[in-house]
Amino acid sequence: MRIRKKKWAEPELSVCDFFAAEPKEYRGKWNTYFGNDKPIMLEVGCGKGSFVGQMALLHPEINFLAVDIKLDMLGVGRRNIVKLFENSGREIDNIALIRYNVDMLGDIIAPEDNISRIYINFCNPWPKPKHKKRRLTYPTKLRMYRELLTGGDEIHFKTDDDQLFSESIEYFKQENYNITKICRDLHSSDIDPDTTPMTEHEKMFSSEGIKIKYLTATVKQP
Repeated sequence: MRIRKKKWAEPELSVCDFFAAEPKEYRGKWNTYFGNDKPIMLEVGCGKGSFVGQMALLHPEINFLAVDIKLDMLGVGRRNIVKLFENSGREIDNIALIRYNVDMLGDIIAPEDNISRIYINFCNPWPKPKHKKRRLTYPTKLRMYRELLTGGDEIHFKTDDDQLFSESIEYFKQENYNITKICRDLHSSDIDPDTTPMTEHEKMFSSEGIKIKYLTATVKQP
């Protein structure tokens, strides 16, 4: 998703208490960043931050890493998260915003960080064949995620794009994941909305009558 330059994003993030400016320093020890041993979940391509903000409010017992490569997007995310928490009267103590290339997650997250779940929400579908390897669900990414997840834990994936969803199902199967749930119309299902709050994209697509696709998958055990 393209976003206009936000001149205020970098200075606001530089003084943000929940922006991890040097994420490599916490590789293998993200529990020290949060100052506790709560489970850690990861959102890749966190965009404008509404999903991770809502999840962090719903689940104070969990810490969240939210990664995006675009500084301007993270700046918007910071503002959205601050607004959500201010409205709730709670301090922001279980989110870390991180600017990093998802292709290089291994540089900032280690297996010993025990990531218990990964969320992928409305990533770029990259429909052209020569660009598909950029997808956040592409096999090379799924192999990388598998190294970060502890045994038996999950990836949750949402999209509006039919082709991306169908091809991602095959990617998960190819990379030896168990697909535990497939839903091609999330908002007409009985899935608890608190388990997967709506993102900005989701609200927009749903208002246009586009059905939201959703799956969960776990790593197969040897």
